[in-house]
Amino acid sequence: MATVRQLLGIKGNAIFAVGPEDPVLEAIRQMADHRVGALLVMSGSELVGIVSERDYARKVILMGRSSSATPVWQIMSSPVHTVGPDQTVDECMRLMTERRVRHLPVMENGRVVGVISIGDLVKAVIEDQQHTIEQLESYIHS
Repeated sequence: MATVRQLLGIKGNAIFAVGPEDPVLEAIRQMADHRVGALLVMSGSELVGIVSERDYARKVILMGRSSSATPVWQIMSSPVHTVGPDQTVDECMRLMTERRVRHLPVMENGRVVGVISIGDLVKAVIEDQQHTIEQLESYIHS
C-alpha cells in the first residue's frame, strides 16, 4: 500500500494557504483559482486551521454573513487533523472517514510539506487495484 510520501511524490506538494485575518472572499477566490476545495490557514509558518468550501457554505452562506467582511478565522476548522509522510493510504482513509474530513495536511518535522485530499486517496486505491488485477490476469494467462 502506498504512503503519503509516495502520493506527494506523484501529485506534488503545492501548498495553498490564507492568513486567519484574510477575508473569506479571498479564500474562496484562491480555492477557485487553484481549483482546490480547501486552503490551509497559516499564521507565518504555523498551521492554525483549514478552511473548506463546506465551511463557507455552512458558516457564511447559510448564516447570511458577508464573504468580504468575515475573516477566515471565524469559519476555519481548528484544530486540524494532520498526517505524517510515512502513513499509508489506508490509515489516511480511515482517519478521513472517522473525522469526516476531506483534506489532510501532511506534517514533517513540525512543518507542512503538502496536503492530500480524499480524491488523491481514491485515485491511489484505484491504481493499486488496477495493478493487482493486471498481475492476476498475467498470472492466469501464463
